[in-house]
Amino acid sequence: MTNAFFVTGTDTEVGKTVASRAILHAAASANIKMAGYKPVASGSAPTKEGMRNSDALYIQDASVVELSYDEVNPYAFEAAVSPHIAAAQENRVIDFDVISQGLDHLKSKSDVVLVEGAGGWRVPVTRTDFLSTWVKREKLPVILVVGVKLGCMSHALLTAEAIQNDGLEVVGWVANRINPGTENYAEIIRMMEENLPGKKLGEIPYMPGVKKRDLSKYIDLSPLGL
Repeated sequence: MTNAFFVTGTDTEVGKTVASRAILHAAASANIKMAGYKPVASGSAPTKEGMRNSDALYIQDASVVELSYDEVNPYAFEAAVSPHIAAAQENRVIDFDVISQGLDHLKSKSDVVLVEGAGGWRVPVTRTDFLSTWVKREKLPVILVVGVKLGCMSHALLTAEAIQNDGLEVVGWVANRINPGTENYAEIIRMMEENLPGKKLGEIPYMPGVKKRDLSKYIDLSPLGL
């Protein structure tokens, strides 16, 4: 059984956290010890306990394994901008070794680690490097989250192509309906089923307060070998 997967999106704000929570919920329902990991997060808020990111808190809450915040999110930046800009503003450097150590630690506490990325596949962490470089280094199989809206088919196919060109496998994808008014939804899904690599893990419908709901019923983990 693969012991870690990386979740990326066709863009920012397409529902990576929603899909990650759904996968974690499905793992809990299947009695799989899955840990959620959000190594890099922008758009965080200062608290008495330190900087906290809402997406990372959702991942921490959904993890089947009990984890501290710092275990889930080693790099939390305040500005809601690209990680390389946020890190530069705080005079910090995103160290791939630190992220790898965090991943190894979570592997020791769980059966499977679900790693949620930041932004899209080629999100920069410095002016010359990208989070995808770290995913390649770790050789993680990738789950693609498609935010279903106008233009998503091209974004999905181009992202999958980039992942494969980086030598990694797209093992599955999740359709997240972020725009309830999107026309021809069924045809969009059919086209992606026929053209995207990996199997569809599920479709998450548009709903209010989606990040606070139990989403386990929308995900099929079997294509992941879980």
